[in-house]
Amino acid sequence: MVKHTLGFVISILLIVGVCIVALVGIGPVDGILDEDGVRKGLDLVGGSVIVYEADLEEEPDPDELAFNMEAVQNMMVNRLTTLGYTEATATLNGDRRIRIEIPAIDDPEEASQLLGSTAKLEFCDADGNVLLEGKDIKAAYPQYGDATGQGIPQFFVALEFQPDAVEKFEAATEQVLSGDNVLNQKNYIAIVLDGETLSAPFVHEVMHTDSCTITGNFDQERAVWLASIITSGQLPFALKEVQLEAIGPTLGEEALSTSMIAGAIGIFLVMVFMSIFYRMPGLMASIALCGYIGIVGIVICVSKVNLSLPGIAGIILSVGMAVDANVIIFERIKEELRIGKSTVAGVHAGFKNAFSSIIDSNVTTLIAVIVLMVFGTGSIVGFAQTLLIGILVSMFTALVVTRNFLSCLIGMRITDPKKWGMWKKDMEIRREAIGK
Repeated sequence: MVKHTLGFVISILLIVGVCIVALVGIGPVDGILDEDGVRKGLDLVGGSVIVYEADLEEEPDPDELAFNMEAVQNMMVNRLTTLGYTEATATLNGDRRIRIEIPAIDDPEEASQLLGSTAKLEFCDADGNVLLEGKDIKAAYPQYGDATGQGIPQFFVALEFQPDAVEKFEAATEQVLSGDNVLNQKNYIAIVLDGETLSAPFVHEVMHTDSCTITGNFDQERAVWLASIITSGQLPFALKEVQLEAIGPTLGEEALSTSMIAGAIGIFLVMVFMSIFYRMPGLMASIALCGYIGIVGIVICVSKVNLSLPGIAGIILSVGMAVDANVIIFERIKEELRIGKSTVAGVHAGFKNAFSSIIDSNVTTLIAVIVLMVFGTGSIVGFAQTLLIGILVSMFTALVVTRNFLSCLIGMRITDPKKWGMWKKDMEIRREAIGK
């Protein structure tokens, strides 16, 4: 009994600690109450607005222009999503303008640099001749390691060539090694993005490979940015900026705190209901729910998920699923107690019988969430991300944390069926089942 009492107390203290970390943070981890703890969406914190216009040398065909503008929109959304700005939007204005709204970036110039103008990637020789282009790249990945072979780890970008570009790359390396290039130290291939030379590695031998690396004293953020820009593709034409401005939050600066207060009131009422209707198991589930909220808060702060109204909706939905999982477990336990089983046997059988139902319901939801994350963009991804976090944490708290608390109750000899949510009618059914 002492062992289980000690375990119960330690579990409570751990949950209290998790909630405190979620609120105020610890060390390098920010908390929800910290100014930069939660990355807020445009509707909560404001951000930057950029309006681009297609920079065309001659009047294009209207159908071709419409097709290319849709391609520009999709590429911009993909860039923003890859960079983590899932709540950013890209909408077409007229036949040749696109409006970009990015949350949490107050400086429009910074936002413009973040997106890049065209992401035009070129591999050039010392005389500026283009040897390969962005279309020859299959994929780009940010990595950390010894990219130069000198034993010095650094951030770099790994590139994979398209199959038909391998021979072009071989010919390029052969060309820069020809003539007096080596003697004149012109045996390098400059990697140029939007006119800016990112790296100019020297070539010492003819290379027949389907990959290469870009180095350039990158930090992690810069490497991730470059890889995402290259992966999203080169725009069909250049864009010129026609508007740069910072905007305020559309829902007011207090919208997030107001939503949190409303959510806290709702969760409190649910806890009260659970504690009254299911008694001791309901009280333990309420404590576990506090742990659930703390864990979700920490994950959101650490992962820097953009939190806007759709994201908040995902969290609230996952709270409902967490409560639903506990309800399924407690009803299964009550079913076992009604047929006359002991509390120990009832709890064991209840979790066993509820396990498959909880897993099935959560897995089907996870499949839908993954589809939204893979094929969705913008606020849809933000909603899916918070819902994914909530589902995984709710399964953990329902199947592990709540079960641990109920095991502690049994170990502390709190086994009276009346304290496990058995009402008068339930007790009558139980007495009939055991013949008393």
